[in-house]
Amino acid sequence: MPRAISIAAVLVVMLMAGEARAVVPIYNTYPGPRGYGLNCLSHNDDGSSSMIDLRAAFPAGLRFFTSTHTTGYVNTNGNITFSGPLPTYTPWAFPVASQPMIAPYWADVDIRNLFPSGSCLGGAGTSEPGYLACENPPENGVWWHLEPDLMVVTWDRVGYYSCHVNLRMTFQLLLTAAPGCSGEGDFDVEFRFERCEWTTGDASGGSGGFGGTPAQAGFDAGNSVDFVEVLGSRSPTIHTIMCNNSNVGVPGLWRYQIRSGMVLCPEAGEPCDTGLLGVCADGVTECPDGTTPLCSEILGASEEICDNLDNDCDGEVDEGEGLCLTWQVCDRGFCIDRCSEFGCPTGYFCDTGTGLCTDADCVGVVCPPGERCIDGVCVDPCDGVACPCDTVCMSGRCLDLCDYLTCDECTVCESGECVVRCEFEDCPTGWACGTDSHCIESACMGVTCGTGDICVAGSCVDGCIDAVCPPGEICEDCACVPAPPEPEDIPEPVIDADTAPDAPPDMTSDTGTDAGTDTWPPGWAPEAVGCGCTLAT
Repeated sequence: MPRAISIAAVLVVMLMAGEARAVVPIYNTYPGPRGYGLNCLSHNDDGSSSMIDLRAAFPAGLRFFTSTHTTGYVNTNGNITFSGPLPTYTPWAFPVASQPMIAPYWADVDIRNLFPSGSCLGGAGTSEPGYLACENPPENGVWWHLEPDLMVVTWDRVGYYSCHVNLRMTFQLLLTAAPGCSGEGDFDVEFRFERCEWTTGDASGGSGGFGGTPAQAGFDAGNSVDFVEVLGSRSPTIHTIMCNNSNVGVPGLWRYQIRSGMVLCPEAGEPCDTGLLGVCADGVTECPDGTTPLCSEILGASEEICDNLDNDCDGEVDEGEGLCLTWQVCDRGFCIDRCSEFGCPTGYFCDTGTGLCTDADCVGVVCPPGERCIDGVCVDPCDGVACPCDTVCMSGRCLDLCDYLTCDECTVCESGECVVRCEFEDCPTGWACGTDSHCIESACMGVTCGTGDICVAGSCVDGCIDAVCPPGEICEDCACVPAPPEPEDIPEPVIDADTAPDAPPDMTSDTGTDAGTDTWPPGWAPEAVGCGCTLAT
C-alpha cells in the first residue's frame, strides 16, 4: 500500500483566463546556473537527450511494469522514456505500444528561443551550436540532475509550438529510490506543478495554446496493456487539473509509488463514498491487492440519535421514539421543548402551528441531511470542532482513522495516513525516530506521559487542552466521548395565556392523583387535583 504524506504549506491558487497557477515549490538547489542541474537540452522542438545511464542514481535500475531499466531519455515534450527517445509531439491516448514512459505533461513543448526579428532559433529536433541553454540559461528550457537515489527533471517556463512563449508551463519530475524495506528497483515518483497556462501546440490542432489534442499525464508500460493516467488527461482542463488538483491533497502536487514494477494505488488514505446510506457512506480508500482502490466503510450503522444524521444507515434521519426527553421532540437535529406553561428557552418562541419552542432565525430554513440550523445558518456537524490528539472529525464524530486503515510493512499510520516508517526515512530537524516507528520531538525522547497526556517540547500536557468536541460530547483521555447528563436548572414558569397548553406536553389528559406516574420536567410535579402544577418539595 502506498504512503500518503501530509504537507503543511501555504498554498495559493489563482485562476485566470486560460491559466492556472499553484504555488508548489520547484526544487532549485542543485548545481547549475538555474539550480536545476548541470544537464540540459539545447534550444529545440521535439528533441531529446542522448542516452542517460540511470545507474548513476539507481545502481539496480528502475523496475517499471514488466521490465527493469538502466537507461533513459529526457524528452522536450514533457516526458521521460526508457526504450529510446520520443519526438512525438501530439500525445497518444494511453496505452502506447513499445514506449514505456513517465509523463508529467506530454504535450508539444517548444524550447526554441526567438531572434529579435521574431523568427525561431533552431529547427525542429535540432539545436544551434553556440546557443546551448546550459551556457546561456534562458527561462524556456529543460534540465535534469542525477545523484545517488534521485533524478530530477525540470521543464522551466516552457512555451508551446510554434515558438510561442505568451503562455508558459513550469513543472518538475522527481524519481526517488524507495525506502530501505522495499524491493530492488522500487522507486517513488513525484510531479510538481508551479505554473500551468496551456494545453496544446499548434501542430496538435491547437490555437493560442488550447483546443486540438491536449496534454496527457501519467504512466505507460509500453506494452499496449498496462498504464495509469491522471483523470482528465487529454481534456481541455488538464492544465488546471495538474495545478489545482492533487492525489495527496496539495494542489499541484502528485505522488506515486512504484513497487514490484506496478504503480500502486495513489488514492490510499483519501476520503471516499462507499455508496451506502447515511453515515455509512463515509469511507477511506485502501488497496488490498496493492493496486486496486477499495472504499472501506469507516462509520458503521449505530443507534439513531437526534443529530440530523442517518445513524442507522436506513435512508431516514432522526426517526424512531425515545430520541429526546419526554417533553421534547427531535426537530432538525435538536431536541426541542414543546410549548408549555414553563415557557421556552431564551432565544426561542412558541410556534402555535407546531406546538414547539422554535428558534426564530431558523423558521423556514431547511438544511440538508447532516447539517443543522443554528442562528439561521446551516452548519456542518464538524464546523468549529477541533478533535484532540490524532483524531479527525467525520459526520460530527472525532475518530481515529488509523483504526480503519491498514498500512504495509514500510509504512505506519499517523493521523489517518500511511507514512514511511522513520527507520527508513530521516525525521525532520528537531525530531527523532521513536520506538513505534513514528517521528517524535527530540525533547520528548524518553518522556513517558500518563493516560490522556501528550508530550510537547519535553513536557507532558493534557491532550484535551485545545480540543473542541462535537455538541453533546466532552474530551476525556485524548478522545471525545458522550457528555454525562447534567442536573437541569428548575425553570421559572412563564405562562402565556394565549399560547400555553393547560399542562406540560403529553400530560393534558392527566388529572387527579394518578398523574404523578408520568415523567415531568425536573423539579415539577402535578397537583393532587386538577391540571395545574406546583413546585415539588
